[in-house]
Amino acid sequence: MSHPLLTETNTKMKRALDHTVHEFASIHTGKATPTMVEGVMVEAYGSQMRLKECAAITTPDSRMIQIQPWDAGLVKAIEKAIQTANLGFNPVVDGKLVRVPLPDMSRERRVEFVKTASRIAEEGRVQIRNIRREVMESVKKAKLPEDEAKRLEKDIQAATDKAIKDIGDHFTAKEKDLLAV
Repeated sequence: MSHPLLTETNTKMKRALDHTVHEFASIHTGKATPTMVEGVMVEAYGSQMRLKECAAITTPDSRMIQIQPWDAGLVKAIEKAIQTANLGFNPVVDGKLVRVPLPDMSRERRVEFVKTASRIAEEGRVQIRNIRREVMESVKKAKLPEDEAKRLEKDIQAATDKAIKDIGDHFTAKEKDLLAV
């Protein structure tokens, strides 16, 4: 049976790790994904609709987003919506489809994103260390028998090491993704 302090530690560290991973996901790697445009608001049938509500969005390859409206009459409205969304994309109408080629990311821009990812990783590690420090103080205040306290501190340290390693692994993967051309 695990100690309530250890359970609390694991919960807080998992939350910090999830937050860090979520922050990494928001960094654009230059690979096309439907999420890049699905929230764009389109003028359709006299009201505003999200792009994903009026079209199928696919990525035939890593440099292209393809949008197929359920109603071919929305092609021009979709093209205009993507242009006015200021995403840095240049949509191209191709019959009943709208194709959105992704611009190439410069080496400088990629390096900038790696720096951002590095900062996010460091913030995550600091958060994990702060959780560890708080819980270690709680262990001292709990006045547990010495052997139980030592075992608990060892388990908390192991959880800390694992969380910090996980953040490092996610950062390494993100960095590789960003620098792959």
